[in-house]
Amino acid sequence: MSDEEHHFESKADAGASKTYPQQAGTIRKNGYIVIKGRPCKVVEVSTSKTGKHGHAKCHFVGIDIFTAKKLEDIVPSSHNCDVPHVTRTDYQLIDISEDGFVSLLTDNGNTKDDLRLPTDESLLSQIKDGFAEGKDLVVSVMSAMGEEQICALKDIGPK
Repeated sequence: MSDEEHHFESKADAGASKTYPQQAGTIRKNGYIVIKGRPCKVVEVSTSKTGKHGHAKCHFVGIDIFTAKKLEDIVPSSHNCDVPHVTRTDYQLIDISEDGFVSLLTDNGNTKDDLRLPTDESLLSQIKDGFAEGKDLVVSVMSAMGEEQICALKDIGPK
């Protein structure tokens, strides 16, 4: 029995949940919510009055933070909704590979090589042009529910 080797898959997030519950009536505009399994930024909230059968309802309109698609959901205001843990991290851009991946420098001096260039055309051209000119660029990476994407760019001057 004790002779067997046990193999465990290692997870970097230590088993932390990707979302946390929050009462629907307390979620406001510019907050975050999970709609149809996608992390969204709330752009519109409207609350209906209680009807004959009790519950006031919240109507959420959200924009997916990674694909920019518009999603809607209606939830009783007393029920809990999933809210994604959304974090923004800044990394310095080191290199852009031919296959569309970027190499980023983390705070502790390691490199992060698993991110693709953004699909947004204006941001993509800003990154490529700035990198070609030899500028020191810092990219903001937004992460939520196990997904990551470059969402902003800062120029910190020439190298």
